[in-house]
Amino acid sequence: MTENTASPAPRRLEPGNTAPEFTLQDQDGRPVSLRDSAGKSTIVYFYPAAATPGCTAQACDFRDSLASLTAAGYRVLGISPDPIGKIIRFAQKESLTFPLLSDEDHAVAEAYGAWGEKKNYGKTYEGLIRSTVVVGPDGRVTHAQYNVKATGHVARLRRTLGLED
Repeated sequence: MTENTASPAPRRLEPGNTAPEFTLQDQDGRPVSLRDSAGKSTIVYFYPAAATPGCTAQACDFRDSLASLTAAGYRVLGISPDPIGKIIRFAQKESLTFPLLSDEDHAVAEAYGAWGEKKNYGKTYEGLIRSTVVVGPDGRVTHAQYNVKATGHVARLRRTLGLED
């Protein structure tokens, strides 16, 4: 009998789950925690790598929608496994004014089910799965989306949240 040594599939969050608490450093050197959002809804989105075409498009879409998301009571947090220096350069270059957080050991991504097996060009590896989790004011997940496409994601999310343009 052979033993399966493959990594188990990540535990994905579902609506109603309590969102895992975290504190990570942002591009301004400040610690940012989920609990800082108490009383507000929070959009936590996970992106694989700063300054890549898809991640740039997605971050700029969030930037361009930030005023309306904020007006609707949402806070936006972007999380990647990039080192803080790369995140700082990305935020400055793209004029990103919402917190981008460094999760180098991918512990937060794992807790949110956004780290796991990926396939690209026939290769299988572990990495960040582009994902978005919306956390309500009570700390519970209201929406969880995994393997999202970067382009057009914010518009689709806005429709899901009932924030039509």
